[in-house]
Amino acid sequence: MASLYTQQSRNVVRTWLMMTVFLALVVAIGWFVSYYYDSTAILYIAIALALGMNVWAYWFSDRTALAQARAYPADEDHYRELHRIVENLAITAGLPKPRVYIIPDPAPNAFATGRDKNHAAIAVTEGLLQMMDRSELEGVLAHELSHIGNRDILLSTAAIVLVGIISLLANFFLRISFWNGSGGGRDRDNQNAVILVLGFIAIILAPIAATLIQLAISRRREYLADASGALLTRYPEGLESALRKLGSYEAPMRTASTTTAHLYISNPFGAHPAGKWMQNLFSTHPPIEKRIEALEGIKV
Repeated sequence: MASLYTQQSRNVVRTWLMMTVFLALVVAIGWFVSYYYDSTAILYIAIALALGMNVWAYWFSDRTALAQARAYPADEDHYRELHRIVENLAITAGLPKPRVYIIPDPAPNAFATGRDKNHAAIAVTEGLLQMMDRSELEGVLAHELSHIGNRDILLSTAAIVLVGIISLLANFFLRISFWNGSGGGRDRDNQNAVILVLGFIAIILAPIAATLIQLAISRRREYLADASGALLTRYPEGLESALRKLGSYEAPMRTASTTTAHLYISNPFGAHPAGKWMQNLFSTHPPIEKRIEALEGIKV
């Protein structure tokens, strides 16, 4: 069985692998578009965009995640207890204290983001603070701090930017092709029909492939964060109770999105049947019941 440190190293490798795959996808799309319009400039633009996209994903994807959640910094005077819990847990985990944000949403939820432990942030909803008692809140925050310690926050956060860019590029090219009708840069009598057909299929499937890569981010990271969080607080019952409350809340978050769903500690679409359907379709988390079962087997 892989150790915690082995898992951390794997998460670093997965992050760079994901960025490489997304770069290759963008360049492939750029190559086909440049072939279709007989313009090498388009390929150069695609390469520059792919490189720029990876730089943005590395340095600024946390800002994108926080902006999509409409999170704002938690005032240290108003949220003194929240800051105190985060600071105490961070000291126990041997981590720098992350920035703390509040999401103006009545649905209970939370996520961690950032490129590394020195540039990390934790965001919690107003609903989470209202619904959880201290031990439950500690369990949730310990879970999120474990994501930071396990080095999977960059992998999770960068996926938001990269998946979005791929989808936008594919959609943009398909719209341009539709508006141009039969237009194209090459003489159609000289076009390689097979390349064109395969190219169009690839453009259509690119967003699906990007989403599958996003969903392939291992579910085991949630089990690992649950276990690490329970060991951090030495009280798994707190996180167990918090997960039960999270799993029973029916209403979706106001900012619920399939793009950012994998970041949250629980399904942001809620426990309503429609939300469960969305969760099954874009499943990024193991079922709450299985996570609780795993926690019940932890001895501290």
